[in-house]
Amino acid sequence: MRVFTAILLILLILLQYRLWFGKNSVPDYLVLKENVVRQQSANEKLQQRNKLLFADTDDLKLGLEAIEERARNELGMIKDNETFFRLIPKESNTRNINN
Repeated sequence: MRVFTAILLILLILLQYRLWFGKNSVPDYLVLKENVVRQQSANEKLQQRNKLLFADTDDLKLGLEAIEERARNELGMIKDNETFFRLIPKESNTRNINN
């Protein structure tokens, strides 16, 4: 009976060692679980960005207003017989260079 108990005890110790320190152990599982959560968060952010880009491309495909707005803002284009006014805000903080 003592031999059987000793064998079972050794087997239990070996299995516990493999569970905590071996390949695919509990710490490995926890690290992988954390990596999965981090990757899912990154995927959600990228999906949101993709939705915005798809909406932007659909808007550009369907409407001339979006194209005109981009031409005005990004390229500085104006229409014929149109007057362009550029308002430059006055600086509120004036620095004295000689201080």
